[in-house]
Amino acid sequence: MKLLLLDGNSLTYRAFFALPTDMATASGQVTNAVFGFTSMFIYMVKEHQPDGLMVAFDRPEPTFRHEANPLYKAQREAAPDILRQQMGLVREVLAALNVTVVDMAGWEADDILATLAERAKAEGHDVIIVTGDRDSYQLVEDPHVRVLYNKRGVSEYALYDEAGIQEKTGVTPALYPQYAAMRGDPSDNLEGIPGVGEKTAAKLLNQYGSLDGIFAHAGEQTPKLQANLREFEQRARDNLALMVLRRDAPVEVDFTSLAVRPDDAEVKRLFEFLEFRSLLPRLYDALGSIGVAATGPLGVSTEVLEAEVTDVDDPAVAASLIAGLPTLDVIATWEGEPGRSDVTGLAVVTDPAVADVAWLPTAVAHDTEVIAALSAHRGVRSHNAKALMRWL
Repeated sequence: MKLLLLDGNSLTYRAFFALPTDMATASGQVTNAVFGFTSMFIYMVKEHQPDGLMVAFDRPEPTFRHEANPLYKAQREAAPDILRQQMGLVREVLAALNVTVVDMAGWEADDILATLAERAKAEGHDVIIVTGDRDSYQLVEDPHVRVLYNKRGVSEYALYDEAGIQEKTGVTPALYPQYAAMRGDPSDNLEGIPGVGEKTAAKLLNQYGSLDGIFAHAGEQTPKLQANLREFEQRARDNLALMVLRRDAPVEVDFTSLAVRPDDAEVKRLFEFLEFRSLLPRLYDALGSIGVAATGPLGVSTEVLEAEVTDVDDPAVAASLIAGLPTLDVIATWEGEPGRSDVTGLAVVTDPAVADVAWLPTAVAHDTEVIAALSAHRGVRSHNAKALMRWL
């Protein structure tokens, strides 16, 4: 079996900070994090076609790491309210899809994933751990366990096997915790050994094989590095105790029961509430790739249409086209952050039934006649509509 094990907190945080917070329903419910997470989920199912999938979440209670070091993650600010409000919505999406969700008081999601990956590997399953947390690098083990690392946004990933981790960090997955212990991890409020960055940590570990070997040969280093190794040895060892992921979490999961089995009616209801009109057909297209079909009418077409794009270079033609559409579906592309940078082009849906789209390049989009037609239209629908209206 091929299993996808997802770090729910890590991916939801990445989605929240990747998408603008003005993504909201007509009733005012902010949806950027849950939209981004759902988009990630759809991508992963479509791209990797797993036989089973589960999601692990952190819980608010302190863990054994906090008990060992009260400063662990102490620098982190509380999550923004509009992010915390969406964590429940992410769980609702997973519940509607009948995806197995696991969390445990006193344990981090990383440890749950590590435990399940270890068990799945022992049973001969292939595992892909999906996360934005580098601590998971230590779990990679050919041929059964790989990490799909979220590098940026909701769609940029790197799939690492042992060779990939070696190339990325300079050390093997097995040595990664010791490498991180010397380097430190600011995101967890763990300082490393001064003067030991990633390259030095990798060089020392490859030369001496372990922290024990490095500290035993500290006298062979330059005077400054020698002094730092001796002064901060205990810091590195304390870091290591926190950075090694536990593989003995008391979690029970039947790997044969992890297939995605959506409740179609609940999925439709929830996606309508969240106004995820574009995601519903994409979701069922992705689920179809793993043999899951809708068991009842969804109320929308699940056919994925191939867009026919026509360039419109004449501002007068573009303005006339916009004015003649009963409903204007438009998407703007931006130089940078939507609403705070300039528009580089506009895509206007001319026939939604067959996905015909008119593309208005920069010069046309900036033409005063085109802007006037956009501003005057009474039936505009757009992703990031507020940003587009501010630009107009």
